Amino acid sequence: MAPEMQNAIIRVRDISVQFGTTKVLDGLDLDVKRGEILGFVGPSGAGKSVLTRTIIGLVPKVSGSIEVFGVDLDAADAAARRGVERRWGILFQNGALFSTLTVAENVEVPIREYFPYIKPPLLDEIASYKIAMGGLPPDAGPKYPSELSGGMVKRAGLARALALDPELLFLDEPTSGLDPIAAAAFDQLVRGLQQRLGLTVFLITHDLDTLHSVCDRIAVLADKHVIGVGTIPQLLALDHPWIQEYFNGPRGRSAAGSYQEGITA
Repeated sequence: MAPEMQNAIIRVRDISVQFGTTKVLDGLDLDVKRGEILGFVGPSGAGKSVLTRTIIGLVPKVSGSIEVFGVDLDAADAAARRGVERRWGILFQNGALFSTLTVAENVEVPIREYFPYIKPPLLDEIASYKIAMGGLPPDAGPKYPSELSGGMVKRAGLARALALDPELLFLDEPTSGLDPIAAAAFDQLVRGLQQRLGLTVFLITHDLDTLHSVCDRIAVLADKHVIGVGTIPQLLALDHPWIQEYFNGPRGRSAAGSYQEGITA
């Protein structure tokens, strides 16, 4: 692993989250290292998206600490927190685009918020560049989300996540609902962006092909905390029933076989 990946961009310690009397996360620890794509997996409803939303401040925690870029988010004042938030980009499930705005206008939202002095035509040029980075054609800019396919919505959401030139990307189920060809293309787009821009990527997914093809490490959430972090071979050495069923089940074996065939072809 490259030396720069030894530095944790995200450091989560002893995080607990509950809704009412239901505890979702309990004593969770996790580091996301600089320059890596970390896949985050676990059973449906285990709390993967909850952790992401807790890190970015949308869900309150009961206890624990969160550091991003070395900043304790609990201790940070408004200016310091805003500085951290400006350095990350987020692709929520299903894109979460504003339905009444065009793709270009969606991409411009964070730019207008953080850099209100940037006006057209420069603003339009930046949005067009980000749309291209997201893998969309130029004619996607004036379209509304309702006019886009599912894959295009994901790419538009990615373009918006890239709007502020972030160092850190949160991607929540980015290939969910896509056909295998579109999902593979999105995976390669993310890997390409990560390599060219030096991004750190926190990637929630159920897609076994994604885990094999683009993730440097994988963290597994089960039993309300992270039960293992490492490469797939390292995780397979752990004797946890969910890990064994997930990676050694029929779909897991198929994804592993497809990946091996791809790298030997």
